[in-house]
Amino acid sequence: MSNDASGANARSADAGPLGYLALGLTLLAYGLLGTGVLSGTTTGGAATLAHLVGGVTLFVAGLWQFRGGDRFSGTAFTALGAFWATWAAAGPAGRHTAGLLLLLWALLALTLTAAAWGSGLLARAVYGLLTLALVLNAVGVLSGSGGWGKVGSWFAALAGLAAWYWATATLTGGRWGRVALPVK
Repeated sequence: MSNDASGANARSADAGPLGYLALGLTLLAYGLLGTGVLSGTTTGGAATLAHLVGGVTLFVAGLWQFRGGDRFSGTAFTALGAFWATWAAAGPAGRHTAGLLLLLWALLALTLTAAAWGSGLLARAVYGLLTLALVLNAVGVLSGSGGWGKVGSWFAALAGLAAWYWATATLTGGRWGRVALPVK
């Protein structure tokens, strides 16, 4: 039994699956609530989930990824976590403020899409779909057109499914004696 409390084993852990689960579940909730599929709900109803899962969990996973030397996931998770926490904490905002926040968030997602280009189809799908979702939601908010927001919400739900799949595939990766969910 070792008395070493240096945390050496903790440094070798990969928080990527945690980050993609948090991103996936938050985007799925945000997207489905924004589509109106669930009657009587709106994207505002996802604020608590966005703050705790999307904000705090993503931010912590990002810091963990930075510590492990993963610059891309560290940047993606901490930046997206900060945006989710900002969205949840801001409460009701004016149309122009909300539209600007969505456009800025879309620029972040576009940067992540470009940075993930060599990482495989799932990485491009998650961040590319997120970029489209944010641009469409921004257009909907700025124009006052709920239709654009609903279309954007469907793209957010698809991005959430892709992130959830990625995390699930990574976590199960060969634990069943074979690769059950292909990643690339």
